[in-house]
Amino acid sequence: MMTDLFILFGKLMSFDWWINGVLDLSVWQKILATFIMVQFTIISVTLYLHRHSAHNSLDLHPALKHVFRFWLWLSTGTNTKEWTAIHRKHHAKCETEDDPHSPVKKGINTVLFSGAELYKEEASDQNTLKRYGQRTPEDWIERKVYTPYKLLGIWLMATIDLLLFGVAGITVWAIQMIWIPFFAAGVINGLGHWWGYRNFECKDAATNISPWGFFIGGEELHNNHHTYPNSAKLSVRKWEFDIGWMWIRLFSAVGLAKAKNIAPIAQTDLAKTELDKDALMAIIHNRFHVLSEYHKTVLVPVLKEQKAKMEASEKSLFKKAKRLLRKEPLLIKTCESQRIEAMLENNAVIKLIYEKSQELQEIWKRNPGSRFQEKLNELAEWCQQAEQSGIQSLESFAESLKVYSLSPSTS
Repeated sequence: MMTDLFILFGKLMSFDWWINGVLDLSVWQKILATFIMVQFTIISVTLYLHRHSAHNSLDLHPALKHVFRFWLWLSTGTNTKEWTAIHRKHHAKCETEDDPHSPVKKGINTVLFSGAELYKEEASDQNTLKRYGQRTPEDWIERKVYTPYKLLGIWLMATIDLLLFGVAGITVWAIQMIWIPFFAAGVINGLGHWWGYRNFECKDAATNISPWGFFIGGEELHNNHHTYPNSAKLSVRKWEFDIGWMWIRLFSAVGLAKAKNIAPIAQTDLAKTELDKDALMAIIHNRFHVLSEYHKTVLVPVLKEQKAKMEASEKSLFKKAKRLLRKEPLLIKTCESQRIEAMLENNAVIKLIYEKSQELQEIWKRNPGSRFQEKLNELAEWCQQAEQSGIQSLESFAESLKVYSLSPSTS
């Protein structure tokens, strides 16, 4: 034992140690170690801070929660209450002047490159912490260590990196310090509301940056998350991948985690031939999926068919029509609204398709407290009008609504 201690002390005093660190790793081994540590930080953010604390969509074992909380204190200096409160406020006030980090309001460059500063500014607002920071840790270690000594964890991490990796530890530490502020506060909050594709027309500008969420814990699937914020699983389509969900499944297998909610899956019962309350409830429950299907099976084919009949001079008016006509009304700019009006005035069929889309959405938006029978009557009337429209794709869509069900078909 004493011999081992002397050997370790000798290493600490040697010049080689100051260059290479205790582990004496090769360059590629240091790169791999940095990648692993950064990925563990990302896992801690997406599983503990985001899916567990902010949205309560995931239960974590107390031991695992504290491992994540301790690691975040070391690698980011993040306070659970602050992060949770700011994120909840972002969802509650999304794309408004009160949104802590909306690129729609603050500009993409501001959020992308100054996201960490926006976070610090909002974290200093005690009203935000009081209103949105409920149900976060307030135990002894949070009150006496993590909250008052945020910087201590970061400096401990710097010391550990220097001991393990030598001079290269400075670079390792710098990457750790930059990664989350840039990729979480900048890329996700910035690009995730500015560029990418949208599976669903949720009420804000959230986009999926990539269908394969490998590098930022699955948070790349930001449109899916804003559509179903209480889902522990961020992937929705069969071809999407959420690495955060993979970790949840692995932790669940050993009893360390349990998903409480996931995005609903649309069910159908092909034996059904009439609209009923079960179909109505299933449609409302899966309204984003229903609207997505409308755009895919009605709007897109009708646009293609109508554009094929147009003169070349008319087609220029319908440039980007597919994107504009499916866009969430709250996100439509004045110039886009004028273009939409011009398109609708130019083509009666496209106008009908667009109006029926808006009417369908009004059924689940209007009078949330109204009786089921009233909404069922409204939906039945909508389907009847659609079936009499003379537009094949619209008629087929109206027919398809009848088979929606809260339970899958047993036949």
